[in-house]
Amino acid sequence: MNLDRFDRAILSVLAEDGRISITDLAKRIGLSKSPTQARLRRLEQTGVIIGYRALLDPIQLGLDHVAFVEVRLSDTRENALRAFNAAVAKVPEIEQAHMIAGNFDYLLKVRTSDMSRYRQFLGETISMLPHLAGTSTYVAMEAVKETMLADSP
Repeated sequence: MNLDRFDRAILSVLAEDGRISITDLAKRIGLSKSPTQARLRRLEQTGVIIGYRALLDPIQLGLDHVAFVEVRLSDTRENALRAFNAAVAKVPEIEQAHMIAGNFDYLLKVRTSDMSRYRQFLGETISMLPHLAGTSTYVAMEAVKETMLADSP
């Protein structure tokens, strides 16, 4: 989809404040209210904007342990990948899951309260995922940068 400077401005402002009023949004991007509202509706209908939500601070919620898990599967045929993807999608502790082209099949970002909870999660949940052949875990010591897509240039 071709996005002009006004569309990009809308996305940038909403990334900072998803609760901004249409009137204030229009002022910030330099358009009147009606065209701003029409552009916003178009961005939503075409799927550029997929939703609105509250951003929660995981540290305040006691979820400050982050582990990245390399996953190797025993079977990488389409049915096995679909089964693994469906299982991963149901697990709230798995914050992100990416299929990787490399020496392993998936990279998972897992968030738990602490190392002992992660160890329990690894043994009781990750190890039970379909077609799992093996894992390697890397524990994050500090988040240096975590941004959303619209924060990027």
